[in-house]
Amino acid sequence: MPAETFFSEITIPHQKTYDQNLLFPTVLSPKNNVKWINRDDVVEAIKAQKPWLESLLHNSGAVLFRGFPIVTASEFNDVVEAFGFEELPYVGGAAPRSNIAGRVFTANEAPPDQKIPFHHEMAQVPTFPSKLFFFCEVEPGKGGETPIVLSHIIYQRMKKKYPEFVERLEEHGLIYTRVLGEDDDPSSPIGRGWKSTFLTKDKTVAEERAAKLGMKLEWVEDGVKTIMGPIPAVKVDETRQRKIWFNSMVAAYTGWEDARNDPVKAVTFGDGKPLPADIIYDCLKILDEESVAVPWQKGDVLLLDNWAVLHSRRSFNPPRRVLASLCK
Repeated sequence: MPAETFFSEITIPHQKTYDQNLLFPTVLSPKNNVKWINRDDVVEAIKAQKPWLESLLHNSGAVLFRGFPIVTASEFNDVVEAFGFEELPYVGGAAPRSNIAGRVFTANEAPPDQKIPFHHEMAQVPTFPSKLFFFCEVEPGKGGETPIVLSHIIYQRMKKKYPEFVERLEEHGLIYTRVLGEDDDPSSPIGRGWKSTFLTKDKTVAEERAAKLGMKLEWVEDGVKTIMGPIPAVKVDETRQRKIWFNSMVAAYTGWEDARNDPVKAVTFGDGKPLPADIIYDCLKILDEESVAVPWQKGDVLLLDNWAVLHSRRSFNPPRRVLASLCK
């Protein structure tokens, strides 16, 4: 099938409309709802239409591929590789993940009753992915959406409502603090142990890799305290010429909680002063108001521009299996 006749932009009930009739996210399905296409057709069409697909991603920040014959982790890996983006190793991230196939990992494996708050992927470290792929291998029993929200919209709303707070954020940035155990703790949304965080069992190598991230390590009895920052909480998206709410502030303050970590201490202003709880929780409310939560369907592939979009995860009733891949 020729690539130019392959993809069709469709509308679904959950999309939001922004300026100039921009739909968020963009949703693509096979043209004329063709049923006889196969994985190879999808891969070839992506390669042939990559500039157009990238322009869609640039314009909307998120592209959902729905109705394509992608059913396994291996096929999802083929789709990711068809785009040709360089892989980003998951060094310094907080979530426990397992490698499934090629450059495909599980998404955050936190227990199903836990929500994962809004964040830009790995915003708490200097080296973060520019693009993320998610794939629904097993549709959730109930809930389990991955809500998404445009970062510049959040910046604009916060700047208008809390100008002094945003000014302090822009001046001082944020410091993130997290205590890691030795091994992964699957009961925690931030339960990645230091060995898998730094991809080593050697403390000296872990210190070297932490230093490359600009992260300080303080070894404690049963693990290590990581201190990152000050790093910016607001960035400029150069490709779109706009400021973005590029941080994990709400996620850390409301969600970095387990046996080792107190979320209120997990993130502070860059000068060490505490963040105002009322503003953090109002920011969470604004994120929810502006977000889009499209229910997952088996075979869905969601491509996010990590410079443009924050994402989260709602609690769910099993089963649910969503896989991910990170790109430079």
